[in-house]
Amino acid sequence: MGMIGNTESLVSDPLDRELVQAVQGGLPLVVNPYAAIAEQLGTSETEVIRRLERLLEIGDIRRFGVVVRHRELGYRANAMVVWDVNDKRVSKIGRLIGRQSCVTLCYRRPRRPGRWRYNLFCMIHGRSREGVLNNLQALIKKCGLETIEHEVLFSRRRFKQCGARYVTEKESRDPVPCQTSLTVE
Repeated sequence: MGMIGNTESLVSDPLDRELVQAVQGGLPLVVNPYAAIAEQLGTSETEVIRRLERLLEIGDIRRFGVVVRHRELGYRANAMVVWDVNDKRVSKIGRLIGRQSCVTLCYRRPRRPGRWRYNLFCMIHGRSREGVLNNLQALIKKCGLETIEHEVLFSRRRFKQCGARYVTEKESRDPVPCQTSLTVE
């Protein structure tokens, strides 16, 4: 489970802090994960869902999503494809690429003149390098990207992904400001 956000106002509500601590490491792998969290916190499933929705709405949590462990699913090849897209077209092309089933992530980044000309990035996972390259060629053809310069950067190492850590166990009981960090091992 990945979460990104601002925790300044979490300090004011102990149950919100405990809720964030409970979900920041991932939802329990049970049929009703919100009910399991509610039981742990001594509240209702409806209240857990309501509070999470409110935290998202007010921006204390900006994103609440799944971190997929691709290798465990048999996807051993990972490639970041970087594109040199005309700045006037980058949003449109990014949305088009991001809708393709083989793309798991697509985002825009600023160019670094003289050092890095690419401004659009997308991640493609596959069971093999050949599979990734086949998916990329199909994407290029389907989206009409034949004239857009790009490079394929395959991963050499695997990094463990996890969401941001907002609240430590101690902070869930003590009214002190929470620290946000992203742990990469």
